[in-house]
Amino acid sequence: MSSFRTEHLETLVALVEEGTFDAAARRLSVTPSAISQRIKAMEKATGQVLVQRSNPVEPTTAGDIALRYGRQMKLLEDEAVRALALEEGEGGAVTVPLAINADSLGTWFMEALARFDSPGVVFEVFREDQEHTTSLLRAGKVMAAVTSTAEAVQGCRSELLGTMTYHPVCSPGFLENYLEGEVTPVRLGRVPVIDFDRKDETQNRFYRKYAGRPLRAPRHYIPTSSDYARAIGLGLGWGLLPDRQCLMELEAGELVEFAPEMAIDVPLYWQRWSLESPLLEELTEAVKSVAAIEMN
Repeated sequence: MSSFRTEHLETLVALVEEGTFDAAARRLSVTPSAISQRIKAMEKATGQVLVQRSNPVEPTTAGDIALRYGRQMKLLEDEAVRALALEEGEGGAVTVPLAINADSLGTWFMEALARFDSPGVVFEVFREDQEHTTSLLRAGKVMAAVTSTAEAVQGCRSELLGTMTYHPVCSPGFLENYLEGEVTPVRLGRVPVIDFDRKDETQNRFYRKYAGRPLRAPRHYIPTSSDYARAIGLGLGWGLLPDRQCLMELEAGELVEFAPEMAIDVPLYWQRWSLESPLLEELTEAVKSVAAIEMN
């Protein structure tokens, strides 16, 4: 296999990010035919199909590898440009894509971005369940991720940030109206539960531990962290909330914790490209310093 040409890597990144050959052509100020020829040249060089010609275009497994390499090369180029005080990347800024779980986004992670606060750097944040953020990292779509997966993705480093503790809670009204003032495994398994989305396994894991059987209850799906907590507080159902979203409410009597001995600890890790990058190093330090304060 011959080495990749810089313009071909740039083309692959643009094609995947824009989603179509026409959009990538507009971004790079070339023709759609030129985009197609560059991708075909890469596929010929590798002997593998790199993108699925769907709408939008999706990278194959081999394409994910090439995409990650292309983005790493772009990051190094952007950092060199910044260091030389030249025009900084597309739109005058370096874009750093990140995959962050919703509860971290809703509680502490924005403080880490604010602490980083580097001129000429902007962020594209992908919200994903902590058990699935590494899939975006593996695909080369993000440079770093907050994840519950300890094992480092190939080409990445993994560091423990701390532990988020999730408490099983409901509103006082829900306890009286739905659970007759007392929580038992049978009653809890019949009343509405709130999941973040269809990937959310937190409530299922808790109930299996608590009751020793699968949870088969009616479900609400509330896909934002703040609204999820509010739905529990309003009595739509029960669910698990992290410390920062429920401790004050528990103290004020606005929420009730049942089975406190069954609280779930979720270790969170920071995985990032192992590329030697001053930008990623600075971001990592900001994330670790805030996590050390905000998590157990």
